[in-house]
Amino acid sequence: MRELVRPARLAPGARVAVVAPSGPVPGERLRAGLDVLRDWGLEPVVAPHVLDRHDEFAYLAGTDADRAADFQRAWCDPSVDAVFCARGGYGVQRMVDLLDWEAMRAAGPKVFVGFSDITVLHEAIATRLGLVTLHGPMAAGIDFIGSERAREQLRLTLLAPEKVQVIASGGGVLVPGRARGVTLGGCLSLLAAELGTPHARPSAHGGLLCLEDVGEETYRLDRYLTQLLRSGWLEGVRGVLLGSWEKCDPYDRVRPLLADRLGPLGVPVVEEFGFGHCADALTLPFGVAAELDADQGTLTLEEPALR
Repeated sequence: MRELVRPARLAPGARVAVVAPSGPVPGERLRAGLDVLRDWGLEPVVAPHVLDRHDEFAYLAGTDADRAADFQRAWCDPSVDAVFCARGGYGVQRMVDLLDWEAMRAAGPKVFVGFSDITVLHEAIATRLGLVTLHGPMAAGIDFIGSERAREQLRLTLLAPEKVQVIASGGGVLVPGRARGVTLGGCLSLLAAELGTPHARPSAHGGLLCLEDVGEETYRLDRYLTQLLRSGWLEGVRGVLLGSWEKCDPYDRVRPLLADRLGPLGVPVVEEFGFGHCADALTLPFGVAAELDADQGTLTLEEPALR
């Protein structure tokens, strides 16, 4: 797996577009998140349809066409330096094929931030644009608004990325060891759902795979991991970082499943690494070369996430 192109870091005054490619966005949380971005010296630009609600499907932030148009307009705007997702939920799979990837490639690199359902866009941006992206808190997310630690680590990643080249979780060891590879991943259920689609990468070969999920029963997590195994997608993976399993079964039930499905890969696996749907969630860059030390619970980036 090759390293991807690192977009430029942000500087005070950078314009940050906020888009809603998935679920509906609570207005009060959006306002609070915009205030945080302004406090960082950034200039947030809210896309026209961020607060929309779909007339028929209440789980969508407006129509597929409007969500796609907001995203593409933000990416192709030469005055915009970064695109932040307001929240996840569900909906990216419905709009991602409406995007003009050639136009977005011509617009050049941008910083991109999001997680959860946004996993689909992380994969698409990697395969179609070849860019590093940031798996991190979103502008209207409770984790972003309510956690100073999560905000600060994201702020440093955006504005002073050399200060967060060593990401330490305090997590435990599921399988000991050290490994080098290129980071990738996101929400487990979305990675499984994306297999065989036009924007999914063919495998995690050579990668340090980051996995997390929310609100899934253990048998469903088993299904997703087994699908990745049976498809060959996990062949050649170098190491695995496991994040949060919020609102899943208790971790003492989830952990044996993770050990059963991932242990036979014979690669280092670190657990409870502190990213995903959890308090104080860490920001992880995807597409960068790094070393995982499962025994120490650290991920060391070979270069800063942004140039």
